[in-house]
Amino acid sequence: MLSLKSHSIPSPYELHRRFLADSTKPFLFLFYHPFSSSTKATPETNFPITNWLINNLKFSKTQALSISTRFDRVKSLEKPQSLLLFLQNLGFSETHMRSAVRVCPQMLFSDIDKTLKPKIEFFQDLGLVGSELGKFISKNSSVLTFSLERRLVPCVEILKKILCNNENNQDLIRVLSRCNAVVCGDPESRLVGNIAFLKSCGIVGSQLSMLLTRQPWLFITQESKLRDLVSRALDMGFSVNSRMLVYALYTVSCMSNETFTRKLEIFRNSGFSSDECMEMFRKQPALLRASEEKLKIGIEFFMNTIKLEKLTIVRSPLCLMHSMEGRVIPRYMVLQVLKSRKLLKREISFIHTMNLTEEKFLAKFIVEFGDHAEELLVAYKGHLLDSSSEDES
Repeated sequence: MLSLKSHSIPSPYELHRRFLADSTKPFLFLFYHPFSSSTKATPETNFPITNWLINNLKFSKTQALSISTRFDRVKSLEKPQSLLLFLQNLGFSETHMRSAVRVCPQMLFSDIDKTLKPKIEFFQDLGLVGSELGKFISKNSSVLTFSLERRLVPCVEILKKILCNNENNQDLIRVLSRCNAVVCGDPESRLVGNIAFLKSCGIVGSQLSMLLTRQPWLFITQESKLRDLVSRALDMGFSVNSRMLVYALYTVSCMSNETFTRKLEIFRNSGFSSDECMEMFRKQPALLRASEEKLKIGIEFFMNTIKLEKLTIVRSPLCLMHSMEGRVIPRYMVLQVLKSRKLLKREISFIHTMNLTEEKFLAKFIVEFGDHAEELLVAYKGHLLDSSSEDES
């Protein structure tokens, strides 16, 4: 007869041990949790920096928690507090500081004297001071994470050699503000290589400087991508060492292939052939940087209102790039008055009037007709006045 002891119920501890030792039930282990959910700690209690970010930099609770999770083991707030005082002394606004921390949260625990201060002084020496420094760092605080000696200084020196008219480092600051990545990478990798490639295409001197100022990302993109963009321009009829190649490259780098094709389609739908489209683009590469709406309005006005021949537009595509409100319509109205009063001794090319400076246009088509100058000036300014009145109403 078996003893009662052999039939005794195992203790909870023994059941737990057997459960964990049973390898035939691995899937059950996924659902087994010996601890109560009530012991779970909240993010606020885990991360003391959360409330600091909310109270000192006015972060929302969600934003503060998002940043805090990166520093879950930090207990002391000494470094964040020192950073706050450091930036305040530099003249940073609360908005600047909040944006800088949001872009680069690790700066909260950077060594101010060894890491941040030397880089801040470097940018101050370039001309960024006060609110301008705050504005720049607020959007580009990630530059403070890169080596001063190995990255920032060498890259800036390379950029300075390219920029032609860089009085007070204004062009350099513009480049850094548009694309801080130009000083964050290894200067010997993409930056130097892309500069060499662009120079081999005949883009040098002031043209290289212009391209750097307007499209700095081209200088640190993958060389294969840069070569593809140049190839696109060459396939459209531009040539290496041509003065127009840089403007074509600038245009094709501003938009996707889809957008570029869609803008060409606007011309085709208006009766221009593919060859005529390419001819206009080669004459004025900036033409396709105009918005689709501007192109549609311009084509409609010149072809249907003024009745310009299509060939005239192909030969002078610059007319489509002028401001409709500021130049095209006001000058058209003046010429209409002159024609209606029969004050013109010969037919005037409207395209010619578009290319005159405002000073020359006023002198030739308004001041010269002294007795009618007031009426002509009303025609010239009236369109603008009507437009502003409509805007106010």
